[in-house]
Amino acid sequence: MSLVSGLRFGLEHITPLAWVMLFVLVFLSTISWAILLMKWLLLIRTDQANLVFLEKFHESPHPLVLFLTKEQVELSPLYYVYHTAARELAFQLVGEEEPGRDFAARIHEAERVSPAQMSYVQNAMERAMVSAALRLQERLSLVATVVSVSPLIGILGTVIGLLDVFAGLDPQHKAALVPGVSSALITTIAALVVVIPSLAGYNTLMDRIRTMIARMDSFAFELSGVLGRQFVDHRKADEGLPALQSHGAPVMMSGTSDPNHHARA
Repeated sequence: MSLVSGLRFGLEHITPLAWVMLFVLVFLSTISWAILLMKWLLLIRTDQANLVFLEKFHESPHPLVLFLTKEQVELSPLYYVYHTAARELAFQLVGEEEPGRDFAARIHEAERVSPAQMSYVQNAMERAMVSAALRLQERLSLVATVVSVSPLIGILGTVIGLLDVFAGLDPQHKAALVPGVSSALITTIAALVVVIPSLAGYNTLMDRIRTMIARMDSFAFELSGVLGRQFVDHRKADEGLPALQSHGAPVMMSGTSDPNHHARA
């Protein structure tokens, strides 16, 4: 009860400038929590979309089935990474970025891509991961700004309130101390009320986003391995025929290729 009474007393004697600072803090807190709540709901839906996509991808009989059927999974960063990689791979295989009517037949007849061509697919996946990570962190910089600025506003209110106190250090006018002290304490408390929950929410969201980015990296490695095993020709460019035990590589000969063959016979 003493805390409530003290706050009520402080609000009754607060200065107009402190009211302005309180309004700014309330405004910043509203923006911060609106962003945090929207981002939290988005991350929940994103997690669910990722689970749906992974289930479909692992159940598909071919790595490019989801790309061929154009089955989209909205809000899934993993699907975005997959679709970007599949699109680049399709271009390297058949020269088309979007599947047409005979896409499946052309993929079946296409030759394997070289490791150099596969590097373009991996680069596309990396660009997609960076883009998805930036979208996940979008607008959180504003929350970080609020968390950083709010304590400074509280300190400013404290300094202004204490200056009012120093200006009223006349023993005959002790009542002049009350507005300054009240303004200093109220603005400091308001700043702490804004910062502490916002900082906790910001750190929680960033932890979830970092976890999601790590899952994207893991999926990208998995997808790169699957595509590499099925679509990349890993033979060296100058690789010859395999040796036949200790007899060396086979040499192709014909009966008429040697002009001295009949003479030696």
